[in-house]
Amino acid sequence: MQLLAVGLNHTTAPVSLREQLAMPPDRLGEAVRAARGWFARCDTHGRGGDEAALLSTCNRTELYAASGAPDPLDASARFLADYHRLNFGELRPHLYMLPQHDAVRHAFRVASGLDSMVLGEAQILGQMKDAVRLADEAGGLGTYLHQLFQRSFAVAKEVRSTTEIGAHSVSMAAAAVRLSERIFDRVGDQNVLFIGAGEMIELCATHFAAQNPKSITIANRTLERGEALAARFNGRAIRLADLPEQLPQFDIVISSTASTLPLIGKGLVERALKARRHRPIFMVDLAVPRDIEPEVARLNDAFLYTVDDLADVVRSGVESRQAAVAQAEAIIETRVQSFMHWIGDRAVVPVIRDLHESSETLRLAELERARKLLAKGEDIDTVLEALSKGLTAKFLHGPQQALHRAQGDERARLASLLPQLFRSRR
Repeated sequence: MQLLAVGLNHTTAPVSLREQLAMPPDRLGEAVRAARGWFARCDTHGRGGDEAALLSTCNRTELYAASGAPDPLDASARFLADYHRLNFGELRPHLYMLPQHDAVRHAFRVASGLDSMVLGEAQILGQMKDAVRLADEAGGLGTYLHQLFQRSFAVAKEVRSTTEIGAHSVSMAAAAVRLSERIFDRVGDQNVLFIGAGEMIELCATHFAAQNPKSITIANRTLERGEALAARFNGRAIRLADLPEQLPQFDIVISSTASTLPLIGKGLVERALKARRHRPIFMVDLAVPRDIEPEVARLNDAFLYTVDDLADVVRSGVESRQAAVAQAEAIIETRVQSFMHWIGDRAVVPVIRDLHESSETLRLAELERARKLLAKGEDIDTVLEALSKGLTAKFLHGPQQALHRAQGDERARLASLLPQLFRSRR
């Protein structure tokens, strides 16, 4: 079994490609089963037991796997292309393909927030836990991935509790507020619309509410859920279907839904701007796939930002946290070595099991022979002597034959190794 991680993120691929690989939570189980089936077809030896888990967020899509396929890294990359119906040659340059300890280090860094656009952000840990739960429900987790993720969560907890990696981090929500202040002098004079009612929208609403905007409105497919969130901020809720008529009312629009198709098109924004007499609209699309058509950015008086556009803002303050980053990386490196030691131990388990089984077979054969001699009335001391000599001879037969057959360097290596293996422990 080889442990691996293959995927892309905000540093290797633009949002236009990331949204093509993005998967909502209700599709992850199906994708995990598809990945295991893909590995099984690639494994010409038919060993089976492949493990898989998929993590998909606005900033990354990653496949974690443990596979006995001949080239599991290539198989994983080709699976991602095939599953999403993408050209492999075009996708491949954007993928990172990490084997063994590199995959372990990557998982630990992701869980700890070191691989996030927002350095030290905590949301990714919850997303990873959700992805692992869904993979487990789909039958994707086995010994290797279960251990990998449990250790990833433990490392993340250790990093957060012993370093300042999460202190003063600039979240996507805070970055959106900062950007809006470049367009409007005061958020407090603006009407703000949030599209969606998930965790990211809740976080954004909290940050914007702190600026005391003129009004807060939540647009959601399910009105009841929108009303529940709006009530927390003394706002109101509308249905998504009401957006075409009500969009002109809003100066700031923040969207983050799980829709697979855009909710706001260029034509809708054009009409809204006309109704507003070309007063500017500030828009932030935090969704992947995107909620707002990218062509909106071409319109005069429409200021559209995506998650990638927020990168420069959220990177501010990173320099002041370099000491914490160094501490976190040191913790992770130590835990990677520990995990690789565990994998090394797992690799010899089948060998040890085979040794036990073959030794037990020899022992039982000699014991049965001794019992027959005793049943015939043979002297017990003579039988015990024969039993001990028979066991010794059979245990040494294999090593002696290997030593006799070996030549040159191999014989010298065996000659130095065998005394260590058979040295008595007193």
